[in-house]
Amino acid sequence: MSDPTHPSEPAAADRTDPARTRPPRPERRDVDSLVLVSTGDGKGKSTAAFGTVLRAVARDWRVLVVQFMKSGRWHVGEEAVCRRLGVEWWTIGDGFTWESDDLDRSAAIAREAWRAAAEALASGEWQLVVLDEVTYPMTYGWVDADEVLATIRDRAPGTYVYCTGRNASDALVELADTVSEVRKVKHAYATGVRARRGIDY
Repeated sequence: MSDPTHPSEPAAADRTDPARTRPPRPERRDVDSLVLVSTGDGKGKSTAAFGTVLRAVARDWRVLVVQFMKSGRWHVGEEAVCRRLGVEWWTIGDGFTWESDDLDRSAAIAREAWRAAAEALASGEWQLVVLDEVTYPMTYGWVDADEVLATIRDRAPGTYVYCTGRNASDALVELADTVSEVRKVKHAYATGVRARRGIDY
C-alpha cells in the first residue's frame, strides 16, 4: 500500500525532463539576407547592433552605419573603433528632439539621412546596413514609414539590415526576421547620473 506522505516515483514513461524536451525545429534553410530589429525602452539597442557590426567586419563584410538622431556633436566610442576597422559611418542626424530648437530642420535632416540610406540599401554595395534609431523619424512622421518598409523589403540581394530604436511599428516587426525587445529594469540616468563616456557613448 502506498504511503501518501512519500508518493512513489512516477514510471519512466510519465517523467518528462524539460531540459531534454525540445520543441520541434523547422527544416533548416538558407536565405539571401535578414532584417533584424532591436527595440524597447531599455539600454543596449544600438550596442547590440554595433556588436553585430564587429561580427560582420570579422567576416570581411562591407558595413555601413547610418545614424538618424545622433548629430556630429556626439562622438560615440563605437564610431571611433569601427572607422579604424573600415566601417563606413554616416552621422547625419541633428541630435535628439529634446535638444533641438528647430524641429523642422531636424525633420529635413532626417529625410536627407533616409535618402542616403535608401540609396545604400538599393545599391548592393553593402552586406550590412545599420539604420540606427530609424524608428524615431518613422514615428515622428519625418520620413514616410511605408516607404522605409518598402525600401527595406526591396533592398538589393545579399544586404542585411539592422534597425534600432524605441517603439518599432507593428509593420516593421512583421517585416523583420529577428526582433529583440530590450526592457528597462533600471537605468542610472533616471536617478540623475549623467551619461558616462565608455559606457553610454
